[in-house]
Amino acid sequence: MTSIGTGYDLTNSTFSPDGRNFQVEYASKAVENGGTAIGIRCKDGVVLAVEKIVTSKLLKPGANKRIAAIDRNFGMISSGLVPDGRHLVSRARDEAASWRTNYKCPIPSSSLAFRVGSYVQAYTLYSSVRPFGVTTILAGWDSETESRVDGQVGTGPKTNSGGKTQGTKAGGPGLYMVEPSGLYWGYYGAATGKGRQTAKAELEKLDLSSGTLSLEKGVKEAARIIYVAHEDSKDKEFELEMSWVSSLDGPTKGRHEEVPKNILEEAEKFAKRAMEGDDDEDTATGGGENMEE
Repeated sequence: MTSIGTGYDLTNSTFSPDGRNFQVEYASKAVENGGTAIGIRCKDGVVLAVEKIVTSKLLKPGANKRIAAIDRNFGMISSGLVPDGRHLVSRARDEAASWRTNYKCPIPSSSLAFRVGSYVQAYTLYSSVRPFGVTTILAGWDSETESRVDGQVGTGPKTNSGGKTQGTKAGGPGLYMVEPSGLYWGYYGAATGKGRQTAKAELEKLDLSSGTLSLEKGVKEAARIIYVAHEDSKDKEFELEMSWVSSLDGPTKGRHEEVPKNILEEAEKFAKRAMEGDDDEDTATGGGENMEE
């Protein structure tokens, strides 16, 4: 039984006979038309980077930011329909503010991803709304300081903070990606947008799960990956926008901030040199093959 054809994509609340929700799939297609966005989780922080395609020469450079601060220790990037992304930024900020009001501390990265994912998923349930045509990447640094009470009860000692399990490490970098369906996962490296396949292939080469990549090196690699992913659209100009969040003893002191201009420029130079090196290798390989012929 096929669902290709009539009727099943007219409303958001109707499944096709083979269990597909076409409106959500169409929203995912809208994401593929957006600029490439990536996140890299490093041993001492997280880096966000996005490829902003310049659609008009009249646009002011540096304006129209695509990376937004959600809380002091949190940033968010999106790819797809820009207005949808801005709405989710507003919602995420409300969730972070609500958490601070209720619990008197910054919202953990996993909790923010859960709340944003639940909100996005709600827009796939009703015929009166449409799914968000955007995929978002959340990056933050969770506090590593010991709180008076935590959730690890029942398995730890009877003394100390609520039966806290001793020897466990809390906090650190957090990187999550929320898809148009509301599905979210934690990642070492995440990519979305038009060049996501190329970006994913480059991220896999970094061996991020080993936890050895430094934040400074991650900035350079993020710039390089965006430039590599842009090769498929190299006839179009683009701007590179980047932000980062580090540990408390790192360059941002646990805050989410834009990457400083001098470091951004250095990262772009590194990316361009890497691209030129790849081109030289391709030329040399081609020349050798021709000589053999």
